[in-house]
Amino acid sequence: MIVYKFGGASVKNADAVKNLAQIIVRAKRPLIVVISAMGKTTNGLEAILDESRKPNGNSDFLLEQLFVQHRSILDALFDKPDHPVYAFVKRLFDEAATTIKEYADRDYNFLYDRVISIGELVSTQIVSAWLAKEGIDNQWTDIRDLLKTDSNYREAIVDSEVSGENCRHYFQKNATGCYITQGFIGSDQAGHTTTLGREGSDYTAALLAYFLDAEEVILWKDVEGIYNADPAFFKEVQKVEKLDYQEVIELTYYGAKVIHPKTIKPLYDKQIPLYVKSFHAPEKSGTTVGSQGLQTERLPFIIVLENQVLISISNKDLSFISEFNLIRLFDLLHSFRVKANLMQHSAISFSFCVDTPRGQAVEELIRQLQKDFRVLYNKGLRLVTIRNYTQELINDWSENGQVLVEQRSRYTAQLVLT
Repeated sequence: MIVYKFGGASVKNADAVKNLAQIIVRAKRPLIVVISAMGKTTNGLEAILDESRKPNGNSDFLLEQLFVQHRSILDALFDKPDHPVYAFVKRLFDEAATTIKEYADRDYNFLYDRVISIGELVSTQIVSAWLAKEGIDNQWTDIRDLLKTDSNYREAIVDSEVSGENCRHYFQKNATGCYITQGFIGSDQAGHTTTLGREGSDYTAALLAYFLDAEEVILWKDVEGIYNADPAFFKEVQKVEKLDYQEVIELTYYGAKVIHPKTIKPLYDKQIPLYVKSFHAPEKSGTTVGSQGLQTERLPFIIVLENQVLISISNKDLSFISEFNLIRLFDLLHSFRVKANLMQHSAISFSFCVDTPRGQAVEELIRQLQKDFRVLYNKGLRLVTIRNYTQELINDWSENGQVLVEQRSRYTAQLVLT
C-alpha cells in the first residue's frame, strides 16, 4: 500500500485536477489518495461561519459564491450538468446552509466541524468523478466511516485501536486498486463529524499509512521539497535532500508549514519513509524524511511567524510566579485553544508568545488573565526561529527590529521582534 496526499493547491481548479489525475495514473497500486479541500475553500467556509454569527450577516450569499466557484470547476471538467457529481456537490452546499441555521445556537466548535468538512467531501467527489470519466478505476471512500475520534471538536483525538481495525477491515475487503478519500476529518462515536486540527490532511495520510503498514507516503506540494526557509518569502533558499524524523518534528513544532506537526510520529513508529514532492514536477526527487542518520548536513533553518502577541503576566502583589499560577495559565490556553510558541519565566513574571487566530480567542484570554494577574501585551510582532543558528544570523535578524525577547538553546534561537 502507498499513500498519497494532495493539498488544496493541487486541486484548486480544473487544470490542477487534470494534473493530479496524470500523477495518479502512473502510481503503483494499491493506492490511497488523501485530498484536501479545493484551493482556499476552508478559509471561505470559515468566513461564512463568521458571517453567520453577525447580527445582520449574509452567510447565504457567501455560501452561494463558494458554490459557484466549485460549479465553474465542474463545468470545466464535465460535458453535461446532469452528471451525478453536480447533484452531490449541490446537496452538500444546501446541507451546509441548513446546518448553519439549525445549529446556530449550538457549540461553535461542533458547528464548525459539520460545515468545514464539506470542503473535503466536495473535492474528493469531484476528483473521483473526473478519474472515472478518464477511465481510471477508483473507489470514493468516506473517511468518517473509518477514522473514529473523541468529541473534542476542531482538535479531535483519533481512537487508534478502533480506527486501525476499521481501516484494515475496509481496505482488505475492497479489492479496488485506488481509493479517493478525505483528509482532516473523522467522526465521533455518535456519528458527528469531527476535524483533526487545521491543515490536518497530512496527519490523516500518516495515520492511514500507520494502520496499514504502508510502504511509503508522498505529500504532493506546490514546492519541490522542504527548504531551509519559506521560498514564498525568501529569495535565497536551499532545498534539503534528506532529513531525519527528529529534525522535521522540531521544525514543525516551531511553525514550519510544509508538514503538519502530528504527521511524523505515526511514520516514525513504523519507520515508514515520507517524501515531499512537487505536483508541478513529479519527476523530481523532492525531499526524503526517514530514520535517524539519514541527514547528512545541518543547514540553518529559518521560520518566521507573523502577527504574534507577546503576553506577560505577574502577580499583582509582586509575589513569585509559582506552579499554581502556571496551572491557571495553561488551563486558559487549553480552554481557548491557543498555542504558546515561546515561553520565558522570571522570578515575578511569565511571558509567552502566541498566534493571532481567527475570532476573539486572544482578546478573551487576556481578559480572563486580567482577573488574576497584572497583564502586559504587545500585538503585531514577529517571531523568528533559527534552527542550527549562527551568531551572524542572529545579528542579521536583530537589526530588523527591536528585540523584545531572545532565547537560545544548543541548536535553536528564537527572537521576538517589533
